[in-house]
Amino acid sequence: MTDPLAQAIERQAEKALKNYNFSCETKFSLLSESENKVYLIDDPNRPENYVMRVNSGRLAYHTPLSIASELMWLIAIENDTDIVVPSVMKAQDGSLVQTLSAADLDKPRHAAIYSYLPGLEPSEDDLLPGFERLGAISARMHKHTKSWRPPNDFIRHCWLPEAILENRLNWGKWQNGVDLTKDAIALLNRLGRTLQHNMSDLERDRDRFGLIHADLRLANLLVQNDSTAIIDFDDCGYGWFLFDLAGALSFLEERPDVPDLIARWLEGYRRISPIPQDMEAAIPTFIMLRRIQLLGWVGYQQQHLEFARQIGPGFTRETCRLAEDYLQSVG
Repeated sequence: MTDPLAQAIERQAEKALKNYNFSCETKFSLLSESENKVYLIDDPNRPENYVMRVNSGRLAYHTPLSIASELMWLIAIENDTDIVVPSVMKAQDGSLVQTLSAADLDKPRHAAIYSYLPGLEPSEDDLLPGFERLGAISARMHKHTKSWRPPNDFIRHCWLPEAILENRLNWGKWQNGVDLTKDAIALLNRLGRTLQHNMSDLERDRDRFGLIHADLRLANLLVQNDSTAIIDFDDCGYGWFLFDLAGALSFLEERPDVPDLIARWLEGYRRISPIPQDMEAAIPTFIMLRRIQLLGWVGYQQQHLEFARQIGPGFTRETCRLAEDYLQSVG
């Protein structure tokens, strides 16, 4: 069955190509779909392919200025560091973001174009070396944000406990997680209160808090030989730097080798930057905050993603088990 809205989005996205210097022979096709739609742009007159990301318009930070700010940071990372990230393509008028509007769209959508990067998502069978490399990359990214001065019109959200627990950014209410019982809701409410209490005194100085990727899970890494590229800065915002470690452990939190993964990530990170002791002590708290964030995401994505439907009930059960372990460990 065809989806009229999906067809309308694709039509308007392909029309937006006219704002760029692509040839009339360019082929345009859907590459992937999650929160956003990603299209492959294949222009035979260019040496490399590109992708267009069309934002869902659902999240509070899917606005032209917020998306443009994301792209400003991406451009700065590429210009100032050796971190492998997509190259942002500007339109012919110099703009970073295109707004798609039409009578058959439910609401305006915003699109941006990047270079297509080769590589594969890391295998879950051998994560230790990759986690050490990812820790070093994360440290270099955080080191950059400490020294980078964003433009005056730069605006991104904050990944603070209240933003996540109260769903202020519309990522998904954890209370709408799959198969949540009354007992599970009571447990997770207690978890939320404990997380907020344990994070209330964490400092937000430049050594601990700044601009982060905020979604460094395996799906957003592309590995080719010894190179790891970072993609999908859609969720970047301000937060504690070690929240990026929690992001790297997304959907892996119940694995028995998590302590080893954390140790290797920290080892890579420390080669570039020191880690304040209070931040290292807060790692379990960051991991549980990320986990409850993902519980809401999995609940929302039941309508859209087969991956979320497959893991739904088990993800809720494991989240409750992890919550019980965490609450027992902190007393």
